[in-house]
Amino acid sequence: MKILNFIKKEAVFFISALVALISAFFVPPSKEYINYINFSVLGILFSLMCVVEGLSRQNVLDIAAERLISRTKGLRSLVAALFSLCFFTAMFITNDVALITFVPLSITLLQAVNKGKYIIPTVAMQTCAANMGSMLTPMGNPQNLFIYEHYNMSMSEFLLTTLPYVAFSYILLIIMLFVFIKNDALNVSLDKPALKSKKLLALYCILGILSFLSVLKILDHRITAAFTFISLLISDRKTLCTIDWFLLLTFVMFFIFVGNISGIDAVREHISKTVNGREYAAATIISQFISNVPCAAMLSGFTDNYKALLVGCDIGGSGTLVASLANLIAFRLYMQHCKSPSAKKFILGFSILSIVFLTMLTLLYIII
Repeated sequence: MKILNFIKKEAVFFISALVALISAFFVPPSKEYINYINFSVLGILFSLMCVVEGLSRQNVLDIAAERLISRTKGLRSLVAALFSLCFFTAMFITNDVALITFVPLSITLLQAVNKGKYIIPTVAMQTCAANMGSMLTPMGNPQNLFIYEHYNMSMSEFLLTTLPYVAFSYILLIIMLFVFIKNDALNVSLDKPALKSKKLLALYCILGILSFLSVLKILDHRITAAFTFISLLISDRKTLCTIDWFLLLTFVMFFIFVGNISGIDAVREHISKTVNGREYAAATIISQFISNVPCAAMLSGFTDNYKALLVGCDIGGSGTLVASLANLIAFRLYMQHCKSPSAKKFILGFSILSIVFLTMLTLLYIII
């Protein structure tokens, strides 16, 4: 039973490992496999994951949330603060971590003030906020970092590509706030979380700066990753144990799969002809079934139109529950922390908001 639950939890990794294994029957393992792997992506992603996990363990995110939410007076301002936390922090700590940090807090707060009926729309808006807020920066989510590194984009080019969609999505969130949330009066009071260690906070701030310099291509990713690993091995081994190692392994598996498929001329030519000129449509549609992270890794081997691929994979995180790992995380957190969870109601409520996001942002893409 434990093995089955583990496989379900890490389903994306096991699927990626399976397709990599199948592709190995067509392209036998060789030294070329090493060349498939983008170690720059893995190194920067590892460093960022350590920084985010470390800051979270030091209660930095909880402290920021308490200070913001303590200033709210009405239900709308509370919900706006909750999805804004996800939207803006996801730009730097990833969409997954933003949801893991703030969704349980949202559910607890709404239940405490007897506003449980607003949990589903609030969590749905938080999920859309985290997905679209994370779109702005390369470090916002794994597919962004992969595309940024794989196509050697500049920071300015990346920001100019994503900014219109990120700004428009926040406007959509504000509109949804007034549509779905009544402005009931509230008096929210939270316990003030304490910072655990100033020394570790200073360490993670330094590591964060080094990681950001690597994203900007100012500092070699190998130096940052090595320094991060050695520092945590000495100072905070628990963080090394709690980061998502399977996400890194998932990327390795998809690198091997894409490399092998790209090495089969007939398959590469067929996929390239199908995808070229339709990158946005292909990315958004495929993401609905396999999620946007593996979609980005898979399609990257068959197109040079990285801007359409980037926008398609990020917007493609909206729609179905499996379109983004963040969506599944939000669903799991809802089921765990809500006193009377309803899977059907959540999926329905989430799907309505998420499909609206997908539709409106697709229209924006067509217009732009």
